[in-house]
Amino acid sequence: MARVFGESSTTDEILEGIDLTGKVAIVTGASAGLGAETARALASKGATVTIAARDLARSEETAAAIRASTGNPNVNIGQLELDKPASVRAFAADWLSRNDSLNLLINNAGVMACPLARTDEGWEMQFATNHLGHFLLTCLLSEALVAGAPARVVNLSSGGHNFAPVDFDDIHFNQREYQKFASYGQSKTANILFSIELDNRLRDRGVRANAVHPGVIMTDLGRHMTEEDIAALTSNRPAGSRPMTFKEIPQGAATSVWVATAPELEGVGGQYALDCRLVDPSDTDVGTDS
Repeated sequence: MARVFGESSTTDEILEGIDLTGKVAIVTGASAGLGAETARALASKGATVTIAARDLARSEETAAAIRASTGNPNVNIGQLELDKPASVRAFAADWLSRNDSLNLLINNAGVMACPLARTDEGWEMQFATNHLGHFLLTCLLSEALVAGAPARVVNLSSGGHNFAPVDFDDIHFNQREYQKFASYGQSKTANILFSIELDNRLRDRGVRANAVHPGVIMTDLGRHMTEEDIAALTSNRPAGSRPMTFKEIPQGAATSVWVATAPELEGVGGQYALDCRLVDPSDTDVGTDS
């Protein structure tokens, strides 16, 4: 019988009957929220999981909780600050010094709708964190992914990609006025474009890449959003759109876990997923995550 899932499916439902023993995974931004639930779900089925996040103390608390709840001792942590290329390179070098192959890379971390900030290189913070940091990390780990083939890369995008395309003439808002949702939108568009091109380049070597919209979930990602921002997002919906509904975290992480593990997606790449199904990213009725 074909497996059928939807917007209310949870990570545990997705993984029912699946054994991930022997699989090696990295989940970025996994000290809390969707990333922590993704890491927990993968570990619950036997995967060796590295939580890659900025706050080591918080990461270790999360890792300890996952070890205790799953009985899986193979949950590790590593410090990763995606807006700092030196940190990305240091994380990758440390991880590669202890591991030869990688089966699952879940690029989950991100920032959303934050005030204008720039990295030391002068890059706009949302684009630097959401896309450039994950781009560098994935490139540094690419040979380990090939060694772990069949391997999968899951890039968390968002329905927010509808806010803006990538402005290749002024990605970092050096000439135009900064708009936090346009910035977020182009970073999420970049996640989709990266998934397509990464899949084009690595599919013949056994690595498939896909993008995911997790749905609308209240997590720390939305910490910069005001009540006015939320009201604008919920009211400014295309005609005929379904009402915006909020998911619980296990439901929000389910699509990432589905794309990372589903047997029915073996050999599938360059796609966009929402509610545990493949959809056309040009569909405007997808909301945004928070």
